[in-house]
Amino acid sequence: MEQKEALAFANEWVNAWNSCDLDRILTHYSDDIEVSTPMIKMAADMEGNSLKGKKAVAEYWETALRKLPALEFKLYDVAVGSNSVALYYEAVMGKKAIEVMFLNEQGKIEKMIAHYT
Repeated sequence: MEQKEALAFANEWVNAWNSCDLDRILTHYSDDIEVSTPMIKMAADMEGNSLKGKKAVAEYWETALRKLPALEFKLYDVAVGSNSVALYYEAVMGKKAIEVMFLNEQGKIEKMIAHYT
């Protein structure tokens, strides 16, 4: 992925999240998505820091979106890796986030690891 494509992808991803439209958000992810984030426990009162599968991830995000109806991400920068992108952005509760997203051949996120300040 070139930087221009990564920036377009990142902007669409942020816009999807800012819409709080779960169906739109989920279009960016593969069915076998694996998510690792310390926000799982905090935002959804769930055990562990990882989820696998679109259904489990959707349930988590649905709960989190209900708790954070004023969610608004602000993109700072995007870095391109090998079959991956890293987004640096302002997340919820004033936290800064870096999410590394590994993409499959269809350009869908198949693994995501989040880091927060």
